Amino acid sequence: MIRYNFFIGVLDLSSLGLLVGAIEVGMSYYPIFACLTTDNKIIGSVIGFLYTLTWISVTITDITTCPHGNAMGYYEKVIFQWPSLLCLVFLMGRFVYIFIKYMRIYMGADIRSDEKCFLPIHQAEHVRRLFRKAALEPKNWFERKIYTWDPCFKFPSRMIGTTVLSLFCLYIFVSVEYSAFINLASLLKMYEEKMEQAVPDVQWESYNQTVVSMKEFYEALTGVWFFTTFLANAVTVSYIFHILACYRKHMKRLWVGEKGFLPIKFQTPSSSQCVAAIARYSGWQVAHILWGYLIMHIVQCLFGLIIVYGFVYPIKHGQGLELLKGLGISILTLGIGISLSMLQVLLASNFFLQKKIAPGDKNKPLALNNRKGFHNFNYFFFFYNVILGLGACLIRLFISLTLGSWLIARIDRTLLQHGYESADTGYKTWIGMIYVDHYHTNPVLVSFCNILLTLRAEKRLQDSPVFHGYNNSRGPRTSVKSRTRWLLYYTLLNNPRLIIQRKQKEMDDLDNRNMVMQSRLIQASVLEVDIRNIQDRPVDINSVDIW
Repeated sequence: MIRYNFFIGVLDLSSLGLLVGAIEVGMSYYPIFACLTTDNKIIGSVIGFLYTLTWISVTITDITTCPHGNAMGYYEKVIFQWPSLLCLVFLMGRFVYIFIKYMRIYMGADIRSDEKCFLPIHQAEHVRRLFRKAALEPKNWFERKIYTWDPCFKFPSRMIGTTVLSLFCLYIFVSVEYSAFINLASLLKMYEEKMEQAVPDVQWESYNQTVVSMKEFYEALTGVWFFTTFLANAVTVSYIFHILACYRKHMKRLWVGEKGFLPIKFQTPSSSQCVAAIARYSGWQVAHILWGYLIMHIVQCLFGLIIVYGFVYPIKHGQGLELLKGLGISILTLGIGISLSMLQVLLASNFFLQKKIAPGDKNKPLALNNRKGFHNFNYFFFFYNVILGLGACLIRLFISLTLGSWLIARIDRTLLQHGYESADTGYKTWIGMIYVDHYHTNPVLVSFCNILLTLRAEKRLQDSPVFHGYNNSRGPRTSVKSRTRWLLYYTLLNNPRLIIQRKQKEMDDLDNRNMVMQSRLIQASVLEVDIRNIQDRPVDINSVDIW
């Protein structure tokens, strides 16, 4: 019990230490973000430039004075800290750009643009595009298969920052993993050399074979590890950019009101959970990327070792014929199982389903025919399907493990089955994040709010005593006559009986006949509406006035 309490206390202290370290790192770089977001751009750019330059100087001094380390050896700090230097140089250039831009505005050489515009330009263009007819433009292979550029959609800075940070963290993680594997490989090599030196002193008959197996394992492990390192890196980098494409696809679906791609229980998420989700998204996305890379790399390495020991080494040792024999038996067994499964489908289609209802139907209806024969068919195939189901269960498990290890880095899709999505915290974080962005960056909603704010500002400007007597409204002007006609149209559309009671001007016989015909059509439509209302409500048919 004492040991358990001590272990819990150590975990608590380590958690507090991590929290303090995270706060320390945040406070170290917080002045940079404060200088970027301040309203006084000139002073903020100067202070931010000096603070960033100080960090660059400290980092370069640390690298030059002691470039090596204990983990990777030579030039360890150069390998680990060049991404940080690159980001600091970019921030310094950003501060220089801000300083030059606002100095030109202050001196009158440039006009200050409204950077805090409520409706961004790309969202306004998106709304305009909704009112136009979609033009079918030819797409090249890259646009059809990989990605199509949309000028009316811009990714938020959070997604861009998360992508860049994921790439940098993946680079550092791969460097650490490479260093750890080099140390492990050197230990294996040292152990192998010691085993070779001990061969003359060992009387064990199978010791030489053990040494040879150790050499083969070392060669296979190093070869497979380096090959899968590039493969796992390529897949992970593609995931990082594919998440951006999925973000745009999901946002556009939410913009048009399509929520069918989400589980039912996630279509109305909690507001507090969504706000918490968008706060933790970036950190969780980076963590899932790193864990996904490591797990996928280990699984790929295991598959590579299975291929080497299952195919390469038997052929190398002259056991190719035995390998082909076992492979042929396995393929034949699998082929027989697939053939019998296809045979069951074929028999069900030809003997146990009724004929097509119409000659042009694609499939037969789901209606059993020859039920006695079907029961005999089901009985005799039951015993074989039990054996076949054992293999199918193992294949299902193998596919689930493979896809789960490959897709664990992607939190834009759940790894759990339908009904258990709430246990996937990463997927819940993704859904909460896209809902917050949807509610705050929907172009139609933002455009509507921008119209309301513009009309309110114009009304205040017109009511002010400074602009009294001037009409500075830039909105669309509508005449009283046009507005009255639209109100009349809307009233008659909802009350068609009033059309007959309207005051009419003098008309000839043709116009009278047209008026009578129009009245009859209106009476028929009103009668249809009344009948539908009667069907919807439990009203006595005799009490309805049909005229």
